[in-house]
Amino acid sequence: MVEEIKELAARFERISAHSHIKGLGLDENLKAKEVADGLVGQKRAREAAGVIVKMIKAGKMAGKGILIAGPPGTGKTAISVAISKELGKDIPFVQVSASEFYSTEMKKTEALIQAMRKAIGVRIKETRTVLEGEVVGLDYNMVPNPYNPTQKIPDSATLTLATTDEKRTFSISGRIALQFLAQGIEVGDVIVIDKETGRVARIGRSEKSKKYDIGDVEIVEVPKGKIEKSKEFTYVVTLHDLDEANARRSAIFSLFSQSSREIDSDVREAVDEQVKDWVESGKAELVPGVLFIDETHLMDIELFTFMNRAMESEMAPIIILASNRGFSKIRGTDIVAPHGIPLDLLDRLLIITTEPYKREEIRAIIEIRASEMGIEIDESALEELTSLGEEYSLRYAIQLLAPAYEYAKLRDSNKIETEDIKRASELFVDVSKSSEYLKQWESKMIIM
Repeated sequence: MVEEIKELAARFERISAHSHIKGLGLDENLKAKEVADGLVGQKRAREAAGVIVKMIKAGKMAGKGILIAGPPGTGKTAISVAISKELGKDIPFVQVSASEFYSTEMKKTEALIQAMRKAIGVRIKETRTVLEGEVVGLDYNMVPNPYNPTQKIPDSATLTLATTDEKRTFSISGRIALQFLAQGIEVGDVIVIDKETGRVARIGRSEKSKKYDIGDVEIVEVPKGKIEKSKEFTYVVTLHDLDEANARRSAIFSLFSQSSREIDSDVREAVDEQVKDWVESGKAELVPGVLFIDETHLMDIELFTFMNRAMESEMAPIIILASNRGFSKIRGTDIVAPHGIPLDLLDRLLIITTEPYKREEIRAIIEIRASEMGIEIDESALEELTSLGEEYSLRYAIQLLAPAYEYAKLRDSNKIETEDIKRASELFVDVSKSSEYLKQWESKMIIM
């Protein structure tokens, strides 16, 4: 039964374009390995990104920006994903496309400022008095629901908690007992109760409790020491989370105001002041994260000007832009600039460049992607696919893997061969062949 469920899960598993990337693939001296952590080639760009990661972790990149520039299909987004992997879960990483800033629901500058504030974390530290232990006894005192007498709800409960050193019994209110029922807490669970607020959190199942093959939760050790203790909690929220929480609170008193996804500047100013007070009192610390904006050329002069000013703020994230444009017009103007970005903004960016992949690098990337997708590929078929990637584009070659594999399965084979690649390439064309098709049938096409 377990094997059938695993097989079913594997059948519906989705492989994203960059799911194979685990990091930048650098050694301890920030030198790029040829093939490591799912990345191939682009050594200069990866080493530069490694320095950026070091600077971000050291807090020396706040309010600064990076531009990753290069032709399409040269790993710009892959490097940004690798940066996020290297930074880890504690540092916020927000990835957007510049087209997302244009919406009928909010102003484009509002969309940009929200994205920026999602990329700024606040690490809050609190010391709370808690009750922590394994549930070894739980008895509910059930009474009829006053709103529906046919149902019963807990009026109170008797709870017995135990650690390796202590065992205590508590009487708990109906409000806390309802939390136990809602979370499905039972004997054998390890829990934490905030003594002041009564909030209950389930940590996992005790290692001594009954274990199940399927549907079980995480197994944890039985807590040690006293049941009642002072414990320091650290959690990270973003400035945008705080903005939304405060906006909802103020909306309660504005019953006749129209609902909007935009957040008032007064709310943000109040949040900033509150966060500064927390930082000064030692209760919290700012965690500047990363905002990655792809397709930067889609931003217009108004957004660039707003970003230029916002980057000077003390509450600004590290901004990484990606562009595949050469000299092009800045959107909203007739000015031609490198990458379609104003020169005054370019001047304050650290620029990382990527280059087209070499043949051996294309081959290695195709092998990695095939392995990630669980596809076996014949040596001659791999050479054929590498040639297509070199002649047309790496993306085209990678996209042919899935249809070629379908042809392999029609032959009752789990391995792609040259004939499968050729059949797939005859049916699915690349950009250059598509352009030739348009020229051939241009007179038949509808022109807007």
